[in-house]
Amino acid sequence: MSASTRMKKLLFLGAGGVGGYFGARLIEAGVDVSFLVRPQRAALLADHGLKVVSPHGNMALPVHCVTRDTVLPEYDLVLLAPKAYDLADALDAIAPAMGPETFVLPLLNGLAHIDVLAARFGASHVIGGVAHIAATLGDDGSIRQLNPIQVLTAGGRDAATQQGAADFIALCGPAKFDASLSSDIIATLWEKWVFLAALPAG
Repeated sequence: MSASTRMKKLLFLGAGGVGGYFGARLIEAGVDVSFLVRPQRAALLADHGLKVVSPHGNMALPVHCVTRDTVLPEYDLVLLAPKAYDLADALDAIAPAMGPETFVLPLLNGLAHIDVLAARFGASHVIGGVAHIAATLGDDGSIRQLNPIQVLTAGGRDAATQQGAADFIALCGPAKFDASLSSDIIATLWEKWVFLAALPAG
């Protein structure tokens, strides 16, 4: 079965620097993406769209938003990019979106969140993810990419989640960022963690 039939509908928690950027690039590529945001952010996006300032080209896109009061379990994949201290609240927010066949892909540093997600939603639903991008949310609500690096890596811990990761990476193919499938996502997560831990000593 092709990726186009396996994975069609994505939900991004939040529309900040990381999730908002990759979500916008996927929308630009024709992927069905919604953003789960707070009501104030939803109103801002409804009025002005999602704006991205990037070395790879600026964008101003209309986007579809839902709130935790309106989100439904109709997504093939939910992507998480919250701050680590917001993880518990993020899990409560996405719980209504998690259907029996929905995968969740976190884009957080470290590894502890993988076990937290598995305990909440089941290990068979959790895909590992790593994002390499420097982006921030401006005062006007726009996303500003700070350098040209933009890499998204995904991988599973068993055959089913690895297939889900492969389907997602295939869906990313037309998007204007680098997407790769990891054959050992735990090692990939460790590599980024070690890299980040070494930065203060540099």
